[in-house]
Amino acid sequence: MFAEVKDRIFENRQDAGEALGMMLEPKYKASNALVIGIPRGGVEVAYYVAKRLGAELSLVVAKKLPFPGHAEFGFGAVAEDYSVYISPYGEKSLSPEVINQIIDEQIDEIKRRVKKYRNGKPLPLMAGRTVIVVDDGIATGVTLAPVIKLCRRHEAAKVVIAAPVSGKSFNPELREADDIVVVVQPEPFYAVSQVYRTFGDFSDDQLIELLRKFEQELKPQSGN
Repeated sequence: MFAEVKDRIFENRQDAGEALGMMLEPKYKASNALVIGIPRGGVEVAYYVAKRLGAELSLVVAKKLPFPGHAEFGFGAVAEDYSVYISPYGEKSLSPEVINQIIDEQIDEIKRRVKKYRNGKPLPLMAGRTVIVVDDGIATGVTLAPVIKLCRRHEAAKVVIAAPVSGKSFNPELREADDIVVVVQPEPFYAVSQVYRTFGDFSDDQLIELLRKFEQELKPQSGN
């Protein structure tokens, strides 16, 4: 599901999340969905999506696998349950030993983030549910590839990838999702930030506070 919009500009991640939530609402409002954000910025977008859908909110941690000597270039990604995607280029260029070493290094950082962001708690139940994976934009989509695998391993009934913006092309592994929902696909596309007026850093403290806020907002509802 892609919006026929090429020139929309979002004020910030809140504006983007609200627009994405509106686009998801007709199909997923009554689906008992689990919305999971990709830290950090994806969690802020996911917060507004979950509010719009009346859905449960959580996060899943995944990390790009950096090519040795070129940290900005990722040859794959790994999610917190060790689900891994390795690009064909990575498989051809690096030995299994080097790949495994880089995976282990990234897993160490993932474990630190899970402990900090979720207090070490396990992921919410996914079995039989629609899981909507939200990021603040899709550049290559490499980081999302192992998250789809994670959701499948947790027996999600349906996996939806959702973002405010993407290019026309991205990692083919994302087609393994049951649905891909994007609000705007600008032409030309060169960076996720190009559709945001404000696209600053979203800190660990802001992320944790937002999750705490979401939990507080649910309390009155749970008492009814």
